[in-house]
Amino acid sequence: MDVVGERWSLLIVREALGGARRFDDFRGRLPISDNTLSRRLAELVDREILERRPYQTEPARFEYVLTDRGMALVDVLASLAAWGDRWTDPDPAGPTPPPSPAWLPAASCCSTPDS
Repeated sequence: MDVVGERWSLLIVREALGGARRFDDFRGRLPISDNTLSRRLAELVDREILERRPYQTEPARFEYVLTDRGMALVDVLASLAAWGDRWTDPDPAGPTPPPSPAWLPAASCCSTPDS
């Protein structure tokens, strides 16, 4: 939790697993301020969860790609998703929950003994 427990960190990793790579990708998928997103991306780079790579030189633009350490969090996120599926009740008056992200079925921990 010391590495990825900060608010927004796991959500950023989740979005990276779902294909987000550029600042605008993350900003469009998460209700997060630009300053907070910048800080969290920098922290995840410092912790070697994400790698910052240039994709354009003029003006300089960067994308964020999961490292092997970051990819290893897929099991953590899949476990959290499985917990949510089991222990949270959807609001019957609310919208239909979105389908599971494409990366989720590939996670090794998704099957539980009683499912």
